[in-house]
Amino acid sequence: MTKRTLLGLAFGLTIGFAAQLVSANAQEQVTIIVPFPPGGATDTTARFIEPKLSATLGQPVVIDNRPGATGAIGAGLVAQAAADGKTLLVASLGTFATNPFLQKNLSYDPLKDFDLLTVAVSTPNVLVTHPGFKATTVEELVATMKENPDTVSFANSGNGSSDHLTAALFFQATDTKGVHVSYKGGSAAQADLIGGHVDVSFQNLGAIINYVKEGQMKALAQTGETRHPLLPDVPTLTELGYKDIVVSAWQGVAAPKGLPAETKAKLNEGLKAALSDPDVIAKFNEIGFQVVGNSNEEFLAFLQEDMARWKNVIETGNITAE
Repeated sequence: MTKRTLLGLAFGLTIGFAAQLVSANAQEQVTIIVPFPPGGATDTTARFIEPKLSATLGQPVVIDNRPGATGAIGAGLVAQAAADGKTLLVASLGTFATNPFLQKNLSYDPLKDFDLLTVAVSTPNVLVTHPGFKATTVEELVATMKENPDTVSFANSGNGSSDHLTAALFFQATDTKGVHVSYKGGSAAQADLIGGHVDVSFQNLGAIINYVKEGQMKALAQTGETRHPLLPDVPTLTELGYKDIVVSAWQGVAAPKGLPAETKAKLNEGLKAALSDPDVIAKFNEIGFQVVGNSNEEFLAFLQEDMARWKNVIETGNITAE
């Protein structure tokens, strides 16, 4: 074999290897860390977004569930990851807006450690009771609580959860006192509400809509700014005169702080494509979520406002995560 032939072969191998590297790099996966177990609202949000995001990016997108501490464990991992667009966080209101005021020694700062990409979806909470509860309206519920302080029980899915904090906000706005009853998850709280072991709860609309339709729960009000299409006959608390009780349970998408501009633009393009896709919108609507899909700047402004609001509620109610 001549020297020329050997050089040609070496050159060919080098080009082939470089092509393989380019191909491999093009197929590097994007990992979405979901800081909650599979099957919940956060996990569902990530899985609805994933196919269209993958198609737009031209890369595989995988879901990695890292539950614990109201999302703090998974969020901490994302905060420490490289800012290269290969790691994303899909998380809830609790992870972004309330953990900083409920958990000591939190391993991340929502405003400093993430590039906030978009609020993907939101849904109101619904004030529900078991069918046999004597109050059939919010007015009657407030009157009962004023006449009998610390007797009406409010189920929630855990200390510091959206339903727990919404109940605390309700107590503050109505100048009433109720009893918080915390469970390890929403399903347990819902089961005891249906069974009449607790009186009232603020539950995510998607989680209880079927129970309301089947008559297993009674819906008194909802916390959105306007009535949700799935509950057109149930008034908002704003309509009833409680204008400070506007609460949305929401899911946001973020990345480690410091994304290159081109990478951020590509991720924004992929998320916009996913959240504007008619099939994706229909899937979200079926479970009571409404697509938001706001800008990076709008997410930041929204989060700052939400954090200030919940900080006040938590401090006023002397609420802890324990």
